[in-house]
Amino acid sequence: MGKCISILGSTGSIGTQSLEVAKAHDMRIYALAANRNVELLEKQTREFRPEKVCIFVEEKYAELKQRLSDLPVKVLCGMDGLCEIASDTKADILINSVVGMVGLLPTLTAISAGLDIALANKETLVAGGSLVMEQAAKKGVSIYPVDSEHSAIFQCLQGNRREQLHKIILTASGGPFFGKTRQELEHVTVADALNHPNWSMGNKITIDSATLMNKGLEFIEAKWLFDLTPDQIEIVVHRQSVMHSAVEYQDCSVIAQMGVPDMKIPIQYALLYPDRLPCPTKPLSFTEYGTLTFEKPDFETFTCLKTAIAAITAGGTAPCIVNGANEVAVAAFLSGKIGFLEIGALAQKAMESIPRREITCYEDVMHADEKARAFVREAISKR
Repeated sequence: MGKCISILGSTGSIGTQSLEVAKAHDMRIYALAANRNVELLEKQTREFRPEKVCIFVEEKYAELKQRLSDLPVKVLCGMDGLCEIASDTKADILINSVVGMVGLLPTLTAISAGLDIALANKETLVAGGSLVMEQAAKKGVSIYPVDSEHSAIFQCLQGNRREQLHKIILTASGGPFFGKTRQELEHVTVADALNHPNWSMGNKITIDSATLMNKGLEFIEAKWLFDLTPDQIEIVVHRQSVMHSAVEYQDCSVIAQMGVPDMKIPIQYALLYPDRLPCPTKPLSFTEYGTLTFEKPDFETFTCLKTAIAAITAGGTAPCIVNGANEVAVAAFLSGKIGFLEIGALAQKAMESIPRREITCYEDVMHADEKARAFVREAISKR
């Protein structure tokens, strides 16, 4: 296809699969960025020969520079490095697959430069959705969703009149604890929570899937990506992760996108849109699955989901507050400082305690994020 791409988060799950897709379709890699995995970033640099690489953790910069001293590559670090890559329009498209709030500024930077984005960083739209979509519309920048659910919705909208949409159906695997009671979840371990039934993801996203916060964040993303109201989004638990999401139109027709649970499919669609070419994955066999099931989510047990929906309904900085609180709480759970159910409790408490404000600029988002993080850190320290 001759496309040239830059990848933020190249050593993570989405990043490594993006490189597989790029290799399968002879795409050129212009730039790569990673958080701290110097060894893998070096390996990727030697294989794909980008013009720029960035390591976000600045303490790793000297090591990376030394490792790549024999190659004609510009070595960058920190947020400045991410934003230099994000603003470089020698690439045709930027894949933003970093984890956390660190992804927001590079997204806004890419939009300002007029660079199209394949977006896999949830926090960009959860925390700064109004800002991001407003700027993208002004600059004429396309944002292609990489999440399997949002990619499915995007695909189901093709060839149909957007004004005739009635609602979207956002599917959730239910995570490893579907069907459990709150009492059963009181003593689950980190290992239990990281045991996802269908997907292989990073630790933070896997915990979010276990609490169903991941689906709450996707609910918020969907509102911004597709210009919906909260009551136009229905969440359905679909344990097999074969129907990735669906769209219901006014005539009661439902169009769904289906496939094996493999992120290379939505990654490739985002990169090659509107083309559909062979994908390095296996085809879906309905007879192998035999049965597909659909159930309602348990909002009372998985309070993170209810809190996220309440946040986007409230609007303004409320989703940003929930997101920041959740990030700190998940990190605390992973390090053994709090229990599993406390993640949801802290996110809800932060949203209820910190005043909601309207978002007019990037600084508004970052201020709300920092207040939420500080709130949770203090709450944990007082336990």
